[in-house]
Amino acid sequence: MLTPADLLAVYDDQLRTDAETPGALSVVRHGPLRLVTFPGARGFVTYRDLDGADEAGVRDLVRGAVEHFGALPEITHVEWKTRGHDQAPGLQDALLAHGFTPGEEETVMLGEASGLAGDVALPAGVTLRRVTAEADVRAMTAMQDEVFDGVVSERGAASVLARLALDDGMELWVAEHDGVVVGAGRLEPVTGTDVTGVWGGAVREGWRGRGVYRALTAVRARSALDAGLRLVHSDSTPMSRPILERLGLVAVTTTTPYVLTAEV
Repeated sequence: MLTPADLLAVYDDQLRTDAETPGALSVVRHGPLRLVTFPGARGFVTYRDLDGADEAGVRDLVRGAVEHFGALPEITHVEWKTRGHDQAPGLQDALLAHGFTPGEEETVMLGEASGLAGDVALPAGVTLRRVTAEADVRAMTAMQDEVFDGVVSERGAASVLARLALDDGMELWVAEHDGVVVGAGRLEPVTGTDVTGVWGGAVREGWRGRGVYRALTAVRARSALDAGLRLVHSDSTPMSRPILERLGLVAVTTTTPYVLTAEV
């Protein structure tokens, strides 16, 4: 049985840097940072750690990242992914000083896929299926946009379709009722590990608390186990964390996105 410390080590060693950037258009190293560009005009900053940088060093790293993306006029949205357990003196202040805005804190969950894979009863008329067709993907991402942001974005659909075209193991699953998507989520195997991510889990209001999220999680966990993947991880909202904890996943740290938009 893996302890919470073991799971945190798995997270740091196997689920950061390259594991976070499937589908990237480019990755540029800046000290310990990876400065990533994705389809959909998105930039992304991640790292295994900050290599012991002090407060002045952290400010320099933030400035360098902003300058890098500022030289790329096609990038309109940059996310710096922070973790609660990192040693990063002055990082929040440096990000705020450069115009980043913090998003909602999420909990990083990790544990055995087998605990998530049991059968779950669905509400009457709800079915699950894996989707690949463009129209289905657009319906899925539109529902997720509505749940998470309230506004449907072409950028989100374009990004997911670009990933899907790579045929790199990502799976998209939806729950439907009368042909309408009421829930969705992604399964993302991490190359070179026995870990897969369950991402983008969203359920429409009115369908929550009825087993839809748990069923989508279970079908993805079964798919992971069929592929020989033992562990599952997720960045969880306050709504999904209690469900995943009851199924055996462990909270190992927190993550907060800091986002810079428009003029970078």
